[in-house]
Amino acid sequence: MKMDHLYQPYPSIRNTAFAKKGMVATSQPLASQAGLEILQKGGNAIDAAIATAAVLTVVEPTSNGIGGDAFALVWVKGKLHGLNASGPSAKSISIEAVKEKGHEKMPVHGVIPVTVPGVPSAWAELSKRFGKLSLKEVLAPAIRYAEEGYPISPVLGKYWGLAYKKFREIFKSDEFKPWFDTFAPKGRAPLIGEMWSSPGHASTLRSIAETEGESFYRGELAGKISSYMKAYGGFLSEEDLADYRAEWVDPISTSYRGYDVWEIPPNGQGLVALMALNIAKGFDFSEKEAVDTYHKQIESMKLAFTDGKAFITEDKDMPLSVDELLSEQYAKDRRDLIGEEAIFPENYEPPKGGTVYLAAADDEGNMISFIQSNYMGFGSGIVIPGTGIGLQNRGHDFSLDPEHPNALKPGKKTYHTIIPGFLTKGNEAIGPFGVMGGYMQPQGHFQVMMNTIDFHLNPQAALDAPRWQWMKEKQVLVEPGFPNYIAQALARKGHSIQVATDHGAFGRGQIIWRNPETGVLMGGTESRTDGAIAAW
Repeated sequence: MKMDHLYQPYPSIRNTAFAKKGMVATSQPLASQAGLEILQKGGNAIDAAIATAAVLTVVEPTSNGIGGDAFALVWVKGKLHGLNASGPSAKSISIEAVKEKGHEKMPVHGVIPVTVPGVPSAWAELSKRFGKLSLKEVLAPAIRYAEEGYPISPVLGKYWGLAYKKFREIFKSDEFKPWFDTFAPKGRAPLIGEMWSSPGHASTLRSIAETEGESFYRGELAGKISSYMKAYGGFLSEEDLADYRAEWVDPISTSYRGYDVWEIPPNGQGLVALMALNIAKGFDFSEKEAVDTYHKQIESMKLAFTDGKAFITEDKDMPLSVDELLSEQYAKDRRDLIGEEAIFPENYEPPKGGTVYLAAADDEGNMISFIQSNYMGFGSGIVIPGTGIGLQNRGHDFSLDPEHPNALKPGKKTYHTIIPGFLTKGNEAIGPFGVMGGYMQPQGHFQVMMNTIDFHLNPQAALDAPRWQWMKEKQVLVEPGFPNYIAQALARKGHSIQVATDHGAFGRGQIIWRNPETGVLMGGTESRTDGAIAAW
């Protein structure tokens, strides 16, 4: 792939990282180093990804945890595999049951929005199918950090402090006490640079490692989770956990200017990124920093997202198929709506999210794009006492309108925001990429892919480029470093432009590309967080 690795037009002090034997890119230096440690012990990229993901539950609990969901795209021996480790709703839940508890829409926190966690099953399935080392060996670094502790990094400390301040005001009932016992044991959030440990988290990780995940779904941990949920009127049961296993799926893709961009199929929202690329590829983009480029990008994403929110859910409940939504005719019909002025689509207001994304590669050509999340920051606020297990609030995305495609049903998987990405050309892997952050994710995928393919930016520059986020209607949020002259010109086209005060709303990405001729790996990591690349 043609690109200038010394060309860095954005305010970043990072260049592309190069290595040959292996590379791990993620949002936390300690997690990246853990992945490298596993590679150097003889593990492959998949082992490294599991180790990194497990460490992230310890060193970035503000965004993910053992009680969250995960997805992966895995390149092994010339083939791309997909893993959907999102969990369904409880079998006992229903729209009527939620409304009987006094809710007109799914709540954000508490026991009700908790769905079956998929993370431990993701680790176990990846390890069994593709790993070289045992799960006990691979989870050892995470157990070590949970027991011995680690110093809080800057962005982590920022979001932990904000979460504590918020939760102190809204979590007044008893079911939330274990959150404060676990994540604010000194009566406050840990400070940047301060050591923090979680012995209960270590014990849970050890149990998962020794049983290859069985204890979480069909053992002691499952009993603790279901008992706590029952005690506070939750729906998730021991049977729901026992019946769960992560699902291997066929990835979906679209062709974009000679490359194939890959995503996980619905219930994930990766389809939105592919739909936007399909719309955009009907235009010619000759210059990145141009008003017309940004205008058409925003309009393409706006239309794709409006349709994605209307149609994406578990595949059997979708009113339109993936093939229909990725058809050339569908893309043309939507593209024809784009003119010189900002259009007003169906009203939709995205909530905020919290997720971790990582990419890993080894010298055998194995590569993995992996993402896991508790959804909104710490998730539901429900922590199982003494275990470090913070449960996700993924069920908040369900609709309580029985006519909506994403309507709540027993045992159903909801519309899911977290999405790993992968890029290929012909039969060769280019590599894994991703941008985490709630409803920013497909927008980040779309922008990073255009930065790479249309504008030939190297991995670090593709990530550092100023981002925009469509919010709703004609509203667009842009980063502090977004060119002001372009923002003004977009406003003249009818876009309602708001400049953000920081970079927190624009996601955090990682990229690893592989040169198919030499095997050399080249990586970019996120400058908007505590991102780091470990390589050798």
